[in-house]
Amino acid sequence: MGNVVLILRVMPESPDVDLQDLKSRLRAEVKGLQDIREEPIGFGLKALKIAVVVSDAGGESDAIEAQIMALDGVERAEIIELTLT
Repeated sequence: MGNVVLILRVMPESPDVDLQDLKSRLRAEVKGLQDIREEPIGFGLKALKIAVVVSDAGGESDAIEAQIMALDGVERAEIIELTLT
């Protein structure tokens, strides 16, 4: 078994969501989190682009996606890239 890096785009519910607070909660909740960057979307809305290292065992990526979507202030989390480490 190896590891993979998931790149996810995390969309906040609105431009009013405190991204610094959301980043803090992501760091506290998501195991394997390696990097968080802000990505401008438009009309003042920014998404967070995060990198998470997980096992390549089945179901890991879906579990991370569901965990992030369960956080307050998150509208959607989607995997946009997956690479082997």
